[in-house]
Amino acid sequence: MLKNVFKDLGTFTYHQSLSCIFPVVIFVTLAFSKAMQIPGIARYDFILIVCLVTQYLMYKFGLESKDEIKVICLFHIIGLVLELYKVNFNSWSYPEEAWTKIGGVPLYSGFMYASVASYICQAWRRFDLKIIDWPKSYVVIPLGAMIYLNFFTHHFIYDFRWLLMALLFFVFYRTVVKFTVRNKIYKMSIVVSFFLIGFFIWIAENIATFFGAWSYPNQEVSWNIVHFGKISSWFLLVVISIMIVAQLKLFYRDSGK
Repeated sequence: MLKNVFKDLGTFTYHQSLSCIFPVVIFVTLAFSKAMQIPGIARYDFILIVCLVTQYLMYKFGLESKDEIKVICLFHIIGLVLELYKVNFNSWSYPEEAWTKIGGVPLYSGFMYASVASYICQAWRRFDLKIIDWPKSYVVIPLGAMIYLNFFTHHFIYDFRWLLMALLFFVFYRTVVKFTVRNKIYKMSIVVSFFLIGFFIWIAENIATFFGAWSYPNQEVSWNIVHFGKISSWFLLVVISIMIVAQLKLFYRDSGK
């Protein structure tokens, strides 16, 4: 029994690692470009090139399908729009110079959101994810839109994130995600999975800011740990990510594509 547990854990870790290829490439590139100056090219431009090449290679070698690329591109756009808005409000900044910056935001930043989508798509396929009691689309889509809009509107009006999180618990309290490791099926509350992914992204965010991917106002002089409150932001962004992937999969299933 204990031997099987360790085998399942090893298999789970292996496939999780493969699902994280895109984020790992970004982190390695951030660390490398922080430690060494690339002759003839700005750091942010170099990171963008690496991201583009990685995306092409993952598609070329079958690690991501054409439909998954579409989802990842959608996340790139969603993330880039959010970045442009937040940088304009000095929520964080990209202090280094580059040719591929628009409105103070380097284009590679969209790939950091796209890498989250890449992880979700890869994990979904590798673990044969199945979601039980997924709420109706007329509930999920407006809720996802409200969560995304709150990232913009809280600069002007009340921050509804805690109310939205309460709504999430209410809407998804029956929803369970099932995943397969070897031949065994495990299940978990989807709200717990939201939190766990958000927490690990927060850890990744600390690594990214340490390597200068971007800087929060309190990190401009010297690096400090990212505020714990950011976990709630990543929790909500993960919710949006999984909502989009799940809704698209439902659409393709129902349309027979």
